Amino acid sequence: MAPADDRPVLVTARLRLRPYEPADAGDVRRLAGDAAVAATTLMIPHPYPEGAAETWIGTHAARWAAREELVLAITLKDHGALVGSIGLMFDRPNDLAEIGYWIGVPHWNRGYATEALRAMIGYGFGTLGLHRIQAHHMVHNAASGRVMEKAGMRREGLRRQSLRKNGVYYDTVFYGLLREEWT
Repeated sequence: MAPADDRPVLVTARLRLRPYEPADAGDVRRLAGDAAVAATTLMIPHPYPEGAAETWIGTHAARWAAREELVLAITLKDHGALVGSIGLMFDRPNDLAEIGYWIGVPHWNRGYATEALRAMIGYGFGTLGLHRIQAHHMVHNAASGRVMEKAGMRREGLRRQSLRKNGVYYDTVFYGLLREEWT
């Protein structure tokens, strides 16, 4: 018998962060598959392979059950449209998590990433009892750094040419937030 799926649903003023469903695969492929989204993230390929969204969604329940990772769909509260994704990857021995997110291009510049990030940070500290939440972005994606700062995270440093995507090395900017700093 499979364990019950106890992944959370987080609700904000405009958003509902919920577990992905198989029916979301087409929207994931369309939104994440945009070259502009792929260019700002390490793990999203372009072009986005057929079947990759279905495979990725299929891993979420087991990774949460093992308390390795929590990935939620960022949807609009009013009508449920998928706008992006957010996730926590856990380092349980150190009570920390790396947070990552992406927003589809049609939904950029509306504050959705900041709103979702604040909700996930609140869940990580308030419910999961994490001590630290950290994140990073490629240096050319300054908008992501602004999102992190608006959510209360502090810039901690720069690693030169620390990530490689498609054969190109990128500088990476690191942010962090401790539970005692969270308000």
